Formats: sequence, structure tokens, C-alpha cells
Amino acid sequence: MKLGVERKPKPYKGIGMEGMIATWYAKNTGKNIAEFRDLAERIVATVPPCGSVLELAPGPGYLAIELARLGSYRIAGLDVSRTFVRIARENAARAGVEVDFRHGDAAALPFASEVMDFIVCRAAFKNFSDPSGALREMHRVLRPGGRALIIDMRSDASTESISAEVEKMRLGHINRFLTRTTLSALRKRAYSRLDVERLVQATPFGRCDITEQPLGFEIWLSK
Repeated sequence: MKLGVERKPKPYKGIGMEGMIATWYAKNTGKNIAEFRDLAERIVATVPPCGSVLELAPGPGYLAIELARLGSYRIAGLDVSRTFVRIARENAARAGVEVDFRHGDAAALPFASEVMDFIVCRAAFKNFSDPSGALREMHRVLRPGGRALIIDMRSDASTESISAEVEKMRLGHINRFLTRTTLSALRKRAYSRLDVERLVQATPFGRCDITEQPLGFEIWLSK
């Protein structure tokens, strides 16, 4: 792919996260609350008091809920799965926090321009059908000086790193197998570091900072 040439929108080929599959995913990821809490604390350390945070593809809403627990922040979440939106709203109600969970497309955000201080997208960017459109929309809704963080799998993640990540989840035998199989399949959807850099260069962000990890990377963007 040449510099400045956007990757064409790709159809979603992953597992459709609706109904029973979404419920299964919510149950398994709910065992990693400590991880969501740690990430929430890292995020709010960069957000001004009473700031606005948007999570793209929040799924069951665990991260957004942990963010809402940490102070008087305005938290929103946008997911393409109607099942996840319902589950996330139920989880927020049980937690006694206020989060604006909505159904929608990351490439057509239902928010005004320059209203968010921070945007986070965890483990979902590789599945977006229009990643360039999503990046442009993220830039549009961020306030000047705002930041975004994308955390996702690398296309060159090793089988060993996938197995190590699954072991950390403390799942039963069947769920370990299913999760490992799912991650191995999703690796085919993932981007390389060069893919990400070229995608970002073709958007108003222009550049990004990437921190590599065994399974994936953190992509930091600033407006």
C-alpha cells in the first residue's frame, strides 16, 4: 500500500457480536476487571477534571464503567452491536454509574465536533469496516489538544503470545480453547505497524506514536 493511499473499506468477517455470542464474550471478559480498572486509571490521568471520554466499541462496557467510577467525567460509549449496548446499559445501571451508551458506527459518530477530550478503542479497531473513516471521525470529535488511544492485536503476534494472553484470563478448559481459537482467527484481521502508520498518515492526525507489546500495540494519537 502506497503512502497517502487509503485502504478500501473491508467487510466485517469476524464473529458477529450479537445474541448468545455477545453474552459469552461479556461473561469471559468480565473476569478481567482489574485490567480495565488499570487502564481507566491511566486514561483519567491525562483527562482534565470533568472532561469527556468516548470509548469506541465498548462491548459490555467494563472499561467505560470503570472510567465513570473514577470521578465527575462525562463518559460515552458507541458500539455497532445492539446486544452489547443493552448489556452495557444494564451493567452501568447495576454499577450505579452514568454512561451514555449508544448504538452506531465508528465511521459516522453521532457527536458534535470538538466535544471529546479523550477517545479510547480497545481490541476492536481491526474489525472496523472503514478504519480511515473512523480515524477521521475521531479527529473531528476531539477537542484541540485531545488525545486518542487504540489498543489492538498485531498482525505478527505469535501463537505463544496468544496462548500466554489466554492463560492470564483464568478461563475454563472449553472457554480457553474457544478464546484461543477466536484470537488466532482475529489475527488475520489485524494490522502491522506499517499498516497503522500509513492509515494514520492519510488522516488529519498525520502521525502517531506506537508502543509494541507481545500480543499487540498501543497507538497514541493527538489533535
